[in-house]
Formats: sequence, C-alpha cells, structure tokens
Amino acid sequence: MKKTILVSAERGETRVAVLESKTKGGKSDVAELYIERRGRRSIVGNIYKGKVDNVLPGMEAAFVDIGLERNGFLHVDEIVLPGGEQAPKRGRGSGRRINELIKPGQEILVQVVKDPLKTKGARLSMNVSIAGRYLVFAPQGSGVGVSRRLTDSERDRLRKMVDRTYKGPGGLIVRTAAHGAKKSDFVREIGYLQRLNEVLQRRTDTTKAPALVFQEADLSVRVLRDVFLSEFETAIIDSEKQFERVTNFFQRTAPELVGGVELYKDSKPLFEKWKIDEEIESTLGRRVDLPSGGYLIIDYTEALTVIDVNSGSFTGRGKGGLEETITKVNTEAADEAVRQLRLRDIGGIIVIDFIDMARASNRDKVLKVMRKALDADKSKSYVVEVSPLGLVEMTRQNVTDGVREILTAPCPTCHGEGVILSAETVALEGLRKMRDIAAENPDSEAFLIRVNPKVAAELTDSDSGLTELEAETAKQFHFEGGDALSIDTFSVVESGTREEIAERALPFKVGEEVLVKIDEPHMYNADDAVARIDSYIVSVTGGGRFVGDRKLVRIEEVERSAAIASLLGSDLTNGSANGGENGAELDSAAASGKRSRGRRGGRGRSRANQGGKDE
Repeated sequence: MKKTILVSAERGETRVAVLESKTKGGKSDVAELYIERRGRRSIVGNIYKGKVDNVLPGMEAAFVDIGLERNGFLHVDEIVLPGGEQAPKRGRGSGRRINELIKPGQEILVQVVKDPLKTKGARLSMNVSIAGRYLVFAPQGSGVGVSRRLTDSERDRLRKMVDRTYKGPGGLIVRTAAHGAKKSDFVREIGYLQRLNEVLQRRTDTTKAPALVFQEADLSVRVLRDVFLSEFETAIIDSEKQFERVTNFFQRTAPELVGGVELYKDSKPLFEKWKIDEEIESTLGRRVDLPSGGYLIIDYTEALTVIDVNSGSFTGRGKGGLEETITKVNTEAADEAVRQLRLRDIGGIIVIDFIDMARASNRDKVLKVMRKALDADKSKSYVVEVSPLGLVEMTRQNVTDGVREILTAPCPTCHGEGVILSAETVALEGLRKMRDIAAENPDSEAFLIRVNPKVAAELTDSDSGLTELEAETAKQFHFEGGDALSIDTFSVVESGTREEIAERALPFKVGEEVLVKIDEPHMYNADDAVARIDSYIVSVTGGGRFVGDRKLVRIEEVERSAAIASLLGSDLTNGSANGGENGAELDSAAASGKRSRGRRGGRGRSRANQGGKDE
C-alpha cells in the first residue's frame, strides 16, 4: 500500500491529508485528515509543571492546575514516585491510596495524554516521555520496549540493537517507524532526545508552576514524524516555512527521508488540486454512499457513535439470493466504516449495526474485513464479536478533537439536538400565551406580537382558533417578524387600541404602490399570482404571466394576513413576462412607490421597504 502526505499551511490553519492507494498505480483515497488552528492547537504531548489543586480519594484521582481554563485530570495509575518508581496500581484493596502519594499544593511534572474534550479537562500522566522519529525517551523509565506492531523477529533484532547502544539513565521505546533502522540511526536519535531532555530539565528547575515547560511539535512535523514510513512515496508541503521545519527535523533524526519531502510551488492550491476540500466537506454529512448502492448513516451521541448500514438501492445480482446481497453490502460497509473512523477521527465507543446475516460464516467474513482494515489504523482499537442483536461493538482511542468538532459549532437554535419546535407547536403554545396576555392587560384592545413568519402563517390560518380566541377575549392580535427570527420567538411588541395596532401592523394601505417580486401562480386562479413579504401574502390580479419578475402593483384591499393588488402601467396590456416594460418607466414608478410608502409611519413602512430591498 503506497501513501502520500499533503500538508497545506495557511494563515491561522494547518491541514494535513494522508492518502492511500491499495493497489500500485491505483486511485489514492484520503484515509486520514488532521486540522489544527491557531488558538485551538492540540496540547497532547505537551509537558507542564503543574500544581495539585485537589485530591479526591473516592475517585482515586487528582485535579492539577496546569495553567489552562480547566484543571487536568490525573488518575492514581498515572502517578510516578519521586525516585522514578511507578506507583503500585490500585486493585482489590492493594496499593497505596492517592492521598498518600500526592498532596494539594504539591508541584509535579505532568504530560498531556488526551486533549480537553467537551466539558472534560485534559487527561494527564506523570510518565513523561519525549518522542523522536524512531524512539521515545522516558526520562523516569528504564529498559527497552518495542512496538507490538512489528514482527517478532524484527522486535528481537531492534531490542538487542538498542540494548547494546544505550544503557541509561531512562528508558527507551522503539517505535513502529524503526522497522529496518540501523545502529547509526539509533545513536544519532538518542543524542537528539538527550539534548531535548536537558532542555526540559533546565526549564523544569527554573519555572514556577503552573507553566508549560515543553511543547510538542506542530501538526506538520508531528504527523510526518509519526506516520511517514518506508511505504510512503512522498510528502508534499505548500508552505516554505513548514517545509524547512520538516526537513530540519528529518536531517536531525532520519536524513534518508529528506529526499521524500517536496515543496509544492504550483499556483493552484494544493488541496484543491488533489480534491481534498471535497473530502473535508464530506466528513460533515450523516450519509456515506457505498459502491453497490447501499449506504451508511453516522450519528453522534454524548456516549458513543452509531453507524447504521442500509442496503439502499442495491437489490443483488446473480443467483446468490438475499444472503449474498446482504453480505456484499455488509462487506463494503465494514471497509468504509473503518475508513470513516479514520477520516473523521472518531473515538470512544462505536456501535455498528450491520444488516442481519443468517450464516455465521458470513458474519465472520465481515468481521475479518473490518479487522484487516483496522490494521492500517495507527489509533488503538478493540473490536468485540458480533452481539446477539447483530451489532459490532468496538472502542477506538480518542485523544483529540476530530475534523467535525474542529470545523463546526453547536447550532444556536437547536443547541445540537438536531430538531426544533414545529411552527404548529409554537402557534398552539402562542394561543395559550395570548389568552394570558389578554387577561393581564384588560385596558388594551389589541396587541402586536413578534413571531417567525411560519408561525404567523399558522396563527392566521382560518382553522387556527385565533378567531375564536379574539371573540372570547374581545381583543385583537396582529403579527410581525422576519425569517431571521428563530422559530420559537414569541414576544409582545406593542399594545393599544385596535386602530393604533392595525396601523402599526398592516404593511400597506389601500392605494399604495409597491414594487414586488411575483413568486408563484395563484392556487385557485391561474391568471393571478402571489407575492410574499415575510409572512404577508399579496395576491396580484392578472399576475400569472409574470412569475419570477418584479412588478409595480397598487394595493386594492388590505386584511390582517393578506392583501389584493392590481398591476400598474403597461403590464395591464402587455403580455410579455420577460420585462417588457420600459426601464425608465419602472424606475420612476418604483420611486413613486417609495414616496407613497414614505408618507406612512410606523412598522408597516419598514416592512414594505424591506420587502422591496429583499427582492
């Protein structure tokens, strides 16, 4: 599998895309996306000198002030004793309690292992480490560990080589990227990591808590350091500054990889050329289509992510029957579901609802495809067998915000719920509120209520119950408001006599000339048409020929929710629906209409002008 890494760095934002091609010379698909913005940079890997703020024995955890908005969370299993010894793990009453290990006010060195997510603070560990290209150096550790992703023979070779190269102090972990590395690579990198550790120690000794003492590399260096392996063909970077950072890092740690880093100089934006922007946009959608015609639906909740598999338009081919059709869709879905997990960087608990399969062999086949796809994922994951309900449950390491969380914010109207009240619901609740308003204001004859136009349309419908309410309370209600209002808006703007509120609320007067856009044919008379200004309807006699055009009309009748108007000028006789009127005549008439509206005061004038401007 050949891979390419694209790095696009712009003002305020760095984006990295990892492309994979499953076959030689085949099409490259985006497998992973990373986005980092100024002010929202990931702090995973950062090392802080913190001050213990609170110790909670009941939770076996402590909260540590590291200088951020929220305190970090330190579990008892992540504590290292002063001599560098790992604190005994708690379990079945064994080990020491956390309040015996650290105290409030104590200054400790901690590293962020998980970004602050949602309402939770950063997850911390006292097992501090410094990552290089081939090795991870643990100043308080000991011995040599090797990545389990490597084969047994390679793990043995690397462990022996590093054992002979470095005797301490501190421990080393050999990374997956070290596959095929030589002794000279390790000697060079050990020297580099020791220099970084010396800088860390000096800053720790001279800095007062809480403070940052070591910052992890920026996104471009971090991703290339962690995933730029031998199977990558090239890394393309469109920023000269980022290009220099990456090449300088590789010159210190892996000179043989410098030749694989390329500076992009084309005038066409890098991500546009490779169509990465389309992939970024796709991560915001719920639906993901499969090649066969099936599709996935991805839903996010507070506790887990749910992926539902649907057959869609795929009805099967050949003589395999229903079971073969379902298995094909599920196999495609297993591969695509893992791709979406990587692309969107979805972590935590994940439940995949595959289409039910009758044969155990087919269920095993789908699970095998899924596990094979997860082999390419560098994030740790754990997959459970298919449950009795036909669900596949899994967990995936979640250490930072994914693309969706970075690109979006909760909707201010639905607050992330995904649904809002219907106009009918708000209208019915509004009727109950209007009864209370009438009872609380016995001296007022009429009220002007601000609502969304869709709600106003519900309230002024003949079957809404408004007429009965007005008869019961001996009050009159008028409505105003634009589409920009949230659907649940309901407030009293003004109260007074019937004449005052009608003058304030009705957008037009009889005889007024108004420039409107003809929106659609009339429902019952094909010769007439309808224009709308917010929720107010203007029926234009003879306007059926001019749908889509802007026309000057004269208001003939005015009611609470609608008006009747007639065409002016040459439109009375001209049959063309494509702007047959003289331009100067229209401008003059429009100006006349504005002057006519200008003679009126109050809200009605404002709404009429707004309607003309919108058109």
